[in-house]
Amino acid sequence: MARRREQQGPQFVEYFPAVLSALRDLGGSARPVEVRDRVAKIAKVTDEDQEALLPSGQPQFDNRVAWARFYLAKAGFIDASRRGVWTLTDKGRNAQLSHSDSLNIFKETHAQFETKDETQSGTQDTSENTLAPEDPVSTTTDHRSELLKTLMALPPDGFERFCQRLLRESDFQDVTVTGRSGDGGIDGIGILRVNPLVRFKVLFQCKRYKGSVTPSQVRDFRGAMQGRADKGIIITTGSFTTDAKKEAIRDGVPPIELVDGEELVEMMESLELGLKQVRAFRVDDVFFREFGKTI
Repeated sequence: MARRREQQGPQFVEYFPAVLSALRDLGGSARPVEVRDRVAKIAKVTDEDQEALLPSGQPQFDNRVAWARFYLAKAGFIDASRRGVWTLTDKGRNAQLSHSDSLNIFKETHAQFETKDETQSGTQDTSENTLAPEDPVSTTTDHRSELLKTLMALPPDGFERFCQRLLRESDFQDVTVTGRSGDGGIDGIGILRVNPLVRFKVLFQCKRYKGSVTPSQVRDFRGAMQGRADKGIIITTGSFTTDAKKEAIRDGVPPIELVDGEELVEMMESLELGLKQVRAFRVDDVFFREFGKTI
């Protein structure tokens, strides 16, 4: 059994072709959350599997897609912009990978950077349960995991007040935190003024956790806001399952805006909220690779 597992490689290797296909479907480049959702559709990943968590509390499926991206980037199939957008290289655009091809990519790439500790038995199973590294060529993602950890460390009422501040900074007016138990998960209310003649009453819910919001939670929130507001927003430090996103825009019912952890960080970056902008440099190993060759 162990021999067979070694031949198959880690489970995230199975997502190598799906990640490349997802990027092709999305026009050659996409944000990580867009790739994740498309991979879930291509690989027919169930909602239950998307909700599964690692021992650390992070979504297991998201982590596997991130590991697939990490190895594909190391092998030159994917590039990444400074904003964390995944982009196909010429190599990736033309690649049609079988499982055997994917396994060889994993083995060859892993051999380039494995350490003495990584050569010990059980390395592959450990990587399955270890968070994938940040984007290897991005200069802006270092602060993102730290920012999400900071938000996760806030007490529940503190996170609600943070969301209140976030909405105020996003031009909402009269934003009030309710925080009443038994209120269907509604944490606050605000007014979004589109122009002098049009404004919407908006209810919001704050979910401060690492897991994925499910469709049933979206339905419960919609039921609680029924007849009380024109719009609803769910803000989470985690993510939303594919079915939860479908439920949020289902025909015949009021739509609900979803803000996941990645979008939350992007909003904070745009507003420079809780972040201080600094300038830094890092040696570009790819640039010097050409000069290391003997001519």
